[in-house]
Amino acid sequence: MEWTFTVRIVLAGSALLGLTGGVLGCFALLRRQSLLSDALAHAALPGVCLAFLITGSKSPEVLLAGAMVAGVLGAFAILAVIRNSRIKEDSAIGIILSVFFGAGIVLLTWIQKLPAGNQSGLDRFLFGQAATMGTDDIRLLSVVAVLVLCAVVLFFKEFKLVSFDQGFGVSLGLPVKLLEFGLTALLVLVVVIGLQMVGVVLMVATLVTPAAAARQWTDRLGLMLLLSGGIGAVSGSVGALASATLPRVPTGPAIVLVSSVILVFSLMLAPRRGMVWAMLQDRQVERRIRRENLLKDLYLAGERGTGFTSWVTLPILMGYRGLTGAGLLRSARRLVKNSHLERSGDQLRLTVEGIREAAKVVRKHRLWESYLSRRLELPPDHLHRDAEMMEHALSDEVVDDLDRRLGYPECDPHGKPIPREQS
Repeated sequence: MEWTFTVRIVLAGSALLGLTGGVLGCFALLRRQSLLSDALAHAALPGVCLAFLITGSKSPEVLLAGAMVAGVLGAFAILAVIRNSRIKEDSAIGIILSVFFGAGIVLLTWIQKLPAGNQSGLDRFLFGQAATMGTDDIRLLSVVAVLVLCAVVLFFKEFKLVSFDQGFGVSLGLPVKLLEFGLTALLVLVVVIGLQMVGVVLMVATLVTPAAAARQWTDRLGLMLLLSGGIGAVSGSVGALASATLPRVPTGPAIVLVSSVILVFSLMLAPRRGMVWAMLQDRQVERRIRRENLLKDLYLAGERGTGFTSWVTLPILMGYRGLTGAGLLRSARRLVKNSHLERSGDQLRLTVEGIREAAKVVRKHRLWESYLSRRLELPPDHLHRDAEMMEHALSDEVVDDLDRRLGYPECDPHGKPIPREQS
């Protein structure tokens, strides 16, 4: 790859577009207006075509001005349909998107048949053509980036309130409608500026994909904006470099593919929200439930037998829940390591600490059965299955409150004693 002037221009433009698109995309995502971004991009196409037909000029400023007007008209058309009909927002956006984009395709086809139509270059607005960017385009992108970032910094609290709780904003006397219009206007501006680089079809991915990736990593809006802008800038830079390095790889799709890879990585590995994280959490919960069930089974065996510290054989424990010996031993090994169990050959028994932990599980089970019986008046044969699940979900604080509300009962609905909490 040669570090030519064109490569530097495309790299700078892609990074700037990714930065501004990523920041504004956060607000579109949080306001559930991702589809609106797509509609605005598609609505801009007939504006580009009409600007060319009216002026005969291929100047980017003229074409982008037409796109801006069409984008604003598309936004107002969506609002008009929503407010003056029973059509829901997503349906209204889909209708306007289809109508404007269909009109744009018709106009574009007509222009291609004109004598000078083949040289108009309007087809680049469909899929983007970053190589046509020049110094003036970078200046324009820079101005838009500064405008967007300054607006977000100056009105951060207001935009945050509009995105999460408009009703509260109205009660504070904020001009919510004006703020919404400002966000939409900034969104239209970025969409229009990005058409030449990534095109109508892929523009929405430039806005939403970095924001969706950033949302996986944080709950804080400020940090989300920084992450999304950074992801957008990195995606734009890497996509532009990939397009310049690899033969016949367009810049727009390359940028979208890079941001999509980052999104997939975030969906898989982000803490708390990632799929891998969720799978690991589910496995930990399943293992904890199996260990608590084993402790409870030994406790119940002690209630029925010679005491809580008596030995119980593995075949007996396996018969309680239909478990395999291997699964039972996996749980037992962890409990032995935690000093909750002792093992001798194929026999297990509770330690003093194990009795205390097992009693907590049994207490939760029997208190929940008491709650269902007293407050919901469920028959005794409807209590056990629900208590089997809730005994693993109730926190100690909730159980203590439940015990107090029930008047510290001594027995459950089946007449079995409810263990008292041991200090």
